[in-house]
Amino acid sequence: MAAGFHEVRFPLRLSLGTSGGPERRTEIVNLSNGREARNRRWRDARRRYDAGSGLKSLDDLYAVLAFFEARSGALYGFRFRDPLDFRSGPPGRAPQPSDQLLGIATGSQTRFALIKTYADAGGASQREIAKPAAGTVIVALDGVLVPPARYTVDTVAGAVEFLPAFKPGAGAAVTAGFEFDVPVRFDTERIEVGLAAFRAGRIPSIPLVEIKP
Repeated sequence: MAAGFHEVRFPLRLSLGTSGGPERRTEIVNLSNGREARNRRWRDARRRYDAGSGLKSLDDLYAVLAFFEARSGALYGFRFRDPLDFRSGPPGRAPQPSDQLLGIATGSQTRFALIKTYADAGGASQREIAKPAAGTVIVALDGVLVPPARYTVDTVAGAVEFLPAFKPGAGAAVTAGFEFDVPVRFDTERIEVGLAAFRAGRIPSIPLVEIKP
């Protein structure tokens, strides 16, 4: 595993009820003529979540504590499944090989980073996908599905690499569909557990923040 990051996922059953989403930083200056000057301070969004939950069993509470201790609190990052945004396409549809354009082949390039583009008629923003879920990445060239034996998937860094014998020809559109996790760490040094009922309790807040692994 990479230094500072553990390739493990926060248990899915414990992330139900998670709140949060992307955060951006924009510098806004009010001008003397009543207009505004706006400057993007962050190139990319940074996601924040709170995985705190309602009443849980003691087994679930212990699982959170054990996971927190295994990460040494905020010291090590880990994978987290965003319950809303974890696929290359809409959340209610399985990934399709044409979901995301990774690039146009040059004829010599074999490695393509996984990205997700959010776009509408007014603009677009690209997001690097660093932690694809193993076994979910499907690839196409000019709309034709590529057999998995012709490429490998780097699930640690988020990339597709074609074997030398099958590198895409110049001008080919490389697309992919996938599921992915968000690399995060605990944004707290303390987990507070309250026992509210017989063999049950709650952890009011489990703050998480996206990191660059």
